[in-house]
Amino acid sequence: MKKNRYAGMNITNRKKRGEWAEAVFAERTIREGLPLAKPWGDSFGYDFMVEQDNARIVRVQVKSTTFREGEGYSCTLQSSRGRGPYTKNSFEFVAAYVIPEDLWYILPEKKVRGMWSVALHPELKKSKFSEYQEAWHLLHGPLPGLIARIEAVADEDFPEV
Repeated sequence: MKKNRYAGMNITNRKKRGEWAEAVFAERTIREGLPLAKPWGDSFGYDFMVEQDNARIVRVQVKSTTFREGEGYSCTLQSSRGRGPYTKNSFEFVAAYVIPEDLWYILPEKKVRGMWSVALHPELKKSKFSEYQEAWHLLHGPLPGLIARIEAVADEDFPEV
């Protein structure tokens, strides 16, 4: 059965189209073999929690667009409450779905922090966000065997020498 990649194009209500995009994200994430959870309610700054291969949990905000701008698409990143861009530490990734192209961008939060929108250009090999096109490996997490960070904590005082 071939997926109707334009199904979301016919949903004119933005909230309903966003809910549809979340369902498409959930289906794709499960196909990628990633455990997925949805927080109760919609008052968080993210839509899903994804468990990476190393058992780390990351928060994902799902966005979608049909808005053509020049040769690409513009995807709004402001919160659903319309109060501007998301604040730092609201999530680790944005999953931006370009509905007409049936294409996902997995964007790290630090790359889009403070932005009101992103310009996505699927047809360009060298665009600002091209490396994040279908970058599902980012949700799988760092490669096994790599150490991202080492921290040390001293629980007791040591006598001075």
